[in-house]
Amino acid sequence: VQLQASGGGVVQPGGSLRLSCAASGFTLDDYSIGWFRQAPGKEREGVSCTSSVDGTTWYADSVKGRFTISRDSAKNTVYLQMNSLKPEDTAVYYCAAGPSWALVAGHDAGYDYWGQGTQVTVSS
Repeated sequence: VQLQASGGGVVQPGGSLRLSCAASGFTLDDYSIGWFRQAPGKEREGVSCTSSVDGTTWYADSVKGRFTISRDSAKNTVYLQMNSLKPEDTAVYYCAAGPSWALVAGHDAGYDYWGQGTQVTVSS
């Protein structure tokens, strides 16, 4: 059972990246998925999540209108499309999977599986 986040990199302000969260050993559609990030010296914060129950999504105010979370059931993967990136988006990004009933949008408690993190650096 494994969750793997990938797709990070270095991008200029205003650029885009797409992060992937791929699962092995279990079906992501059975879980709600959250994306979190942690910048140096800061606490981990919720970025976005999507419910396994009804597909509803949540975004932190800081990324609303710029980031989009989506699922590809055939690939057992969840994506985070990040557009109009800003230097303050620089962080290690993590994906996590957990049962919908245990989760509160934006909070990291209750998740069963975590990916290893992928670094996103936004810099000119």
